[in-house]
Amino acid sequence: MLKYKIRRNDRVMVIAGKDRGKVGKVKKVLPRKARAIVEGVNIIKKHQKPTPGNQGGIVEKEASIHISNLMLICPKCTDPVRVGYKVLEDGSKVRVCKKCGEAIPVEEK
Repeated sequence: MLKYKIRRNDRVMVIAGKDRGKVGKVKKVLPRKARAIVEGVNIIKKHQKPTPGNQGGIVEKEASIHISNLMLICPKCTDPVRVGYKVLEDGSKVRVCKKCGEAIPVEEK
């Protein structure tokens, strides 16, 4: 299984496809499929049957998008950037913006 440089709660920009240029927050990363679900991006219409819990009808929801079509937005320079890694003195590994060299913090919800 591959490790990806995009994580949950990161702000990303879509760089290819029908939603090119849109910015959103990553809801979920699916590493086995190399895909991610991003808020407000790749909206699909799903026809749902009524069940005892909910009313049926046409529901709009976000579908997954391939990770290669996403670029992380650096919190400091506010641009879509490539991501590198750096090992700190204490031995921890952090993601680093390739443009400004600033560490990209892990945002937990």
